Amino acid sequence: MAKRAAQVSRNTKETRITVKLDLDGRGEGSTRTGIPFLEHMLDQVRKHGCIDLDIQAEGDLHIDAHHTVEDVGIVFGQAFARAVGEKKGIRRYGHAYVPLDEALSRVVVDLSGRPGLEYDVSYPRARIGDFDVDLIHEFFQGFVNHALATLHVDTLRGQNAHHIAETIFKAFGRALRMAVESDRGLGDTLPSTKGAL
Repeated sequence: MAKRAAQVSRNTKETRITVKLDLDGRGEGSTRTGIPFLEHMLDQVRKHGCIDLDIQAEGDLHIDAHHTVEDVGIVFGQAFARAVGEKKGIRRYGHAYVPLDEALSRVVVDLSGRPGLEYDVSYPRARIGDFDVDLIHEFFQGFVNHALATLHVDTLRGQNAHHIAETIFKAFGRALRMAVESDRGLGDTLPSTKGAL
């Protein structure tokens, strides 16, 4: 199998972001965004997705974290799409249920070539420390728009906002890991009756 890795940079007046990833990694790398909670969540994606992932971001945090979080999602999606390539021989679909104490979330992904996000999550409070939980949706919207993936994110139960968020990002990593795995039954063909994704 060809190396499935990519590096993408995006520079705007609001943010400067570089994402480097390897889909066949061991969950190694580092994240520097200036937003500690986002870094903690991306660490979960890296570890549970077994994706080598380096993210370096500088943004207009003096305004708020919105632009940085959204743009990290965008660039991560771009790098992911580039790394996964033609999608021949992969599972295409991935899913995971992840608990953390009282919280339980489910994430299902389809590397469909069509962007779509269904996000059914409610949090018991609006902020986790200084982090606005609304921005989690913005991260995933940025990702699906540029990875060209369909993503369903559902929290089935939970009372602790941190636990809820962490189960989502862990499940996201594990769902991506499943979706990009080799499907030996497909050989070198696309997982689609249309012949295109």
